[in-house]
Amino acid sequence: MMPRLPLLFLFAAAMVPFALGTVWAEAGQIGILICLGVFLLSLVDLVITPSLLAIEVHRDVNEVLSVGTPNSVKLWFTNRGPVPLLIHVHDEPPLPCHYSDLPFDIKLIPNKHHYSIYHVEPLHRGKNRFRRVFLQMKSRLGLWTVYDERDIHQEVRIYPDIKAVHGVELLARRNRLAETGIRLSRLKGRGTEFDRLREYRRGDEFRSIDWKATSRHQELISREYVVEKNQNIIILIDCGRSMCNEAEGVTHFDRALNAAILLSYIALRQGDTVSLMACSSKVERWVPPIRGAGSIQKLIRQVYDLEPVYEASDYQLMSEQLQLRYRKRSLVVVLTHALDEVHLSHLSDSLRMMRWPHLVLSAFLRNVPLQNRMNAIPETDREAFQVAAAADIVATQTTQIASLQKSGLLVLDTLPENLSVNLISRYLDIKARQLL
Repeated sequence: MMPRLPLLFLFAAAMVPFALGTVWAEAGQIGILICLGVFLLSLVDLVITPSLLAIEVHRDVNEVLSVGTPNSVKLWFTNRGPVPLLIHVHDEPPLPCHYSDLPFDIKLIPNKHHYSIYHVEPLHRGKNRFRRVFLQMKSRLGLWTVYDERDIHQEVRIYPDIKAVHGVELLARRNRLAETGIRLSRLKGRGTEFDRLREYRRGDEFRSIDWKATSRHQELISREYVVEKNQNIIILIDCGRSMCNEAEGVTHFDRALNAAILLSYIALRQGDTVSLMACSSKVERWVPPIRGAGSIQKLIRQVYDLEPVYEASDYQLMSEQLQLRYRKRSLVVVLTHALDEVHLSHLSDSLRMMRWPHLVLSAFLRNVPLQNRMNAIPETDREAFQVAAAADIVATQTTQIASLQKSGLLVLDTLPENLSVNLISRYLDIKARQLL
C-alpha cells in the first residue's frame, strides 16, 4: 500500500500548529492531537477497506499467438467480498510486444463474474510467457492506494501470422478471396484439365463451347477447365543478416515467413505439393514435401521458432542443397532482401544456378528507409548528397534486377507489407499461364 495525496495533505495540515508554537503555547499539544487523529483515521481506513485477496483472477488466452497482429486476451475477475470494488488492472504480456486497452479500470459486483479484453501484438516468434497481473484500488476513505499482484504465469507459443491464414480460409470458403487483394479473375478458363460442362456465360471464350453438348441440349454449353494440380512448390527463405532488417517493428524475415505460410496454404488448396527450406550459412530448417490443405498446421509447427541469424547467407550452398534435395521440376520461390549491389550481384549468380530444371521466382523485399530517403526533398547540401546516393543505389539494384529478368528468372520487387498479396497473385498468374 502507498499513502495518497489526501493523507499527505492531512499530515501537512497537522504540522501547522507546530509552526505556531512560538506564538501559541498550546499549539504543540494541539498539533500532537491532530497528528494522532490523522494517524488513527488512516488506520481506520485500512481496517474498513476490503482486501484485494477476495478477488479471484484468471487469464484466458490461446496457447498460440500470431506475431505482428493483435491477439485478444481476456482477464476474468470474481469478487468474493461483500461490497463492490473498483480496481485498476495491469497485466504483464510477453515481451517485446505492443498492447492496447491496457491498463484498465473495472467495477466488480460481489459474487459475480466479470471480464475485460485487451489486445497484445507480439513482435518476436518462439516460446514466451505471460507473467504477473497487477491489481490496484483506492481505500474506502481514499487515503491509501492498495496493491496486489498475482503470479499467473502462462506459457504461449508465438507463431507466424496464422490469423491471416484463417482469414484467407474463411474468404476462400465464401468465394471472396479477392477481398485480400489477391487477383483470381485471370484464372477463369485458363487451365487445361477438364472439370465440367456448364451453361454458356457472357465472356466465355468461343473455343470453350462444347458443340456436341450444345446440340444435345439445344442451348450453348461451355467446357470449364481447372488449373493443373500436383505441381511442386519449393520455398527458399533467406535467414541471413539481411533479413534482420525491420520495418514498422517487424523483421523482413517475419514478413517473408508469413508470406511463405500464406503461399503454402493457397498452393495446398490448389492441390500442389509444398516444401520449405530456410538457409543462412547452413541449412537452418528443411520441411519435406507436404500435400493437402490440412497440412498447413504441420508446416507452421515446424517453422514457428525460426529466427534470422547475423551471419552472411551462403547462396551457393542454398543452390546446391536445392539440387541435391529436389531434382524434379518445381516452382522455386526465393524470399530475400539485398543489402546493396554487391550483395545482389553475389545473390544473382546463385539464382541463375537454380534455373535448371526449375522455374525460379525471386521475391526481393525493398529497403524501405532507402526508398524513403530517395523520395525525400533535400533542404541542405548534406541531405542532397544522401538523396543522390540513395537514388544511385536504387538505380543500380533496379538494373541488376532487370538483368535477372532477362536471364529467364521471374522477379518480384515489393514493399515488405505487400509481399504476401503480391507473391500469391504472382503464383496464381504462373499457374494460369501454365509456365510450370
